[in-house]
Amino acid sequence: MNIGQQILFFLSALGAFNGLVLGLYILGKKGRTIPFLLLGILLLVISVRVAKSVLIYFNPQLPKGYLQIGLSACFLIGPSLYYFFRAAMGKVTVIPANWKREWGVLLGAIVLGGAIFPYQAYPDLWNHFVAQSIYVVWSIYIVATGFLLRHTLKRFFVTPSGLNASEKFWLWVYGSNCLLFLVYLLALLRVIYGIYIAGGITFTSILYLTIFYFVQGSRMDQLLTAPEAASSNKPEKKKIADNDAQAWAEKLGQVIMNKALYKDPNLKLSDLARAINIPAHQLSQLLNDNLGKSFSTYINEYRINEACKLIMTMEHLTFEAIGYEVGYNSKSTFYAAFKKVTDTTPALFKETAMKTN
Repeated sequence: MNIGQQILFFLSALGAFNGLVLGLYILGKKGRTIPFLLLGILLLVISVRVAKSVLIYFNPQLPKGYLQIGLSACFLIGPSLYYFFRAAMGKVTVIPANWKREWGVLLGAIVLGGAIFPYQAYPDLWNHFVAQSIYVVWSIYIVATGFLLRHTLKRFFVTPSGLNASEKFWLWVYGSNCLLFLVYLLALLRVIYGIYIAGGITFTSILYLTIFYFVQGSRMDQLLTAPEAASSNKPEKKKIADNDAQAWAEKLGQVIMNKALYKDPNLKLSDLARAINIPAHQLSQLLNDNLGKSFSTYINEYRINEACKLIMTMEHLTFEAIGYEVGYNSKSTFYAAFKKVTDTTPALFKETAMKTN
């Protein structure tokens, strides 16, 4: 390479290298938030994609395996961008189960597809069908992300001075990804000759502008916080986001049933919180604000549901024995809880059930 090509290689490869380092740093950082984690994944997959484009530009004979890795990473750019914004705007602190399933499908598609149809054996398939499909997926997620940001985008065009630091950072991340997508799309369509290497230069420029103009003087966790939370210095009790509440409620139900925690007559809120690894005050907030139940009501429902099953299947047990079996210390407490949950007594419940059967 001559001096000009060496400079071009250095500038285009610099962003990819630093993006990889920064992405790995974020992924390895202790106590990272979900938006921070997804931002790290986004940086990582973009960096891999850019590194592949730089390497193949200066070495067209690059082994096909590297090309497959680059395109596979490209497939995950759109989803990473979209879920980063969903997590940041929704203040997600626990990854919901449906997100895990959706990512499982995406990873399964690219890993299994790549294993069954490797680039080395099917170059035409990858160069034509797979590459185009990846860019279609990327474009769909960019549009979906734009929909999430529609109100912020509207404010940007109407009153840009009213945007806070988080919103400016979000628009920068989104706009940068749109620009990067446009560069690579033009290269894919061969609209402009030689634009392929511009992807690396663009990413290097974006990365360093981000570092010097947006991250400098601001904590990253502040930039990743939803505007309404970042704009107030006063702690405000907020309802847990629906995605988080759903994930925690599912985990809570699984732990209670799998370990039969409701059978412990001395079970406390702190014990249950420790079992699902969240602070006690957040569990209390989940039960009261999101599920609309007190701790005692929530546990009583599990106990009484189990008691109903035992009444139907364990005819030799007395009601008092059943009460002790499901976690009550006294017959009176069991009867009171049973009446509150089912609006009937154990005896009437059993009588009605036997007539029905």
